[in-house]
Amino acid sequence: MGFYFLAIFVAMPIIEIAVFIQAGELIGLWPTIGIVILTAVVGTSLMRAQGLQTLARAQSQMDQGEMPIGELFDGICILVAGVLLLTPGFVTDTMGFLLLVPPLRRAVGAGVIMKLIQSGNIRTSFSRRTYGNPGSSSGGASGGHGRRAGSGPIIDGDFENVSPANGNEEGRDATDHNTNDDDPRNLPPKNS
Repeated sequence: MGFYFLAIFVAMPIIEIAVFIQAGELIGLWPTIGIVILTAVVGTSLMRAQGLQTLARAQSQMDQGEMPIGELFDGICILVAGVLLLTPGFVTDTMGFLLLVPPLRRAVGAGVIMKLIQSGNIRTSFSRRTYGNPGSSSGGASGGHGRRAGSGPIIDGDFENVSPANGNEEGRDATDHNTNDDDPRNLPPKNS
């Protein structure tokens, strides 16, 4: 693996210099430098926009209790694309712009995951979890099995402990005998 990185770090500058010479001969020195600067500026703005979108998607998934694995990989690809776009050169700029294309990122991510699974460096465990009625794939929200602890909406509220008083066997408290109509517990519900 180290040999591949060494070969890339030696070969990449040589390839970039050769492409710079060819571009300089074809379109001239200043247009070549202008294109390199323009690709860095455009690439940086694209990287920033996609990075913020990926961060928002990752936060949304974490709020739902899910691990944002796809978004983490997208973030790594966007970071590498940014480094490649800021490195002067046409070949690195092309590679950086390709990493900013979401379908290509997904294809690269699937290839990396498959390679890691085949090499044994990553283990996977897939389980089918149903939410709602067993056998239903609609994912409805119902209590019971299939739900993870802590998933679902959080409802904040207050409660009042109502206990039987004065020998009342029916479980009503002493305020039920009270005819105070201003008590909010005796008012009918408001229609919205």
